[in-house]
Amino acid sequence: MLAYLVLLVAVLSRILPHAFHAVSWNFTALGGGLLFFGSRMGSSRRAAWMLPSALAVLMATDYYLTVFAYQYPFQLREYAVTWIWYAAVCLLGMGLLSRLTLLRVVAGVLASSTSFFLVSNFMVWLGGSLAMYPHSLAGLGACYVAGLPFYRNDLVSTALTATALFGLPALAARIAESLRAARRTNLPLA
Repeated sequence: MLAYLVLLVAVLSRILPHAFHAVSWNFTALGGGLLFFGSRMGSSRRAAWMLPSALAVLMATDYYLTVFAYQYPFQLREYAVTWIWYAAVCLLGMGLLSRLTLLRVVAGVLASSTSFFLVSNFMVWLGGSLAMYPHSLAGLGACYVAGLPFYRNDLVSTALTATALFGLPALAARIAESLRAARRTNLPLA
């Protein structure tokens, strides 16, 4: 249940800025939310129904944003790579974050943000319905340079989201354990 609540927050973090005309920050809970969702998928049997349901919600979100927020025609083929990325980040969370350590969370954050930056900008360079950059090495470089501010914001938002989703429960568990240990030894809490 918590995984779906986090998915809902991730979706709202993409939709609400458009409703309030505040899209300049490019802050979304999507990367961290997908890592968390994946970490909660557990066994392959459970993942077999959780992953498709998450993808369906994210596909509907992409359709809504494209047609209603951006007012572009929806081209299914232009989203296939993004949807594969969603699934890959969930699977990364399932594999990498099944055992939580700080290093694994940092690796997940870096892998998800960097892979999205590399894949999404490559697809923008490749063209689709809006060919914005020349199909040359210089055009590819220009596309990646233009995407750097978005990468920075995505990296920060993914790190903050992952810190909240993975770090706060770990901190709460440590505090609870130290309180239990203090009670067992009858130490005064100062």
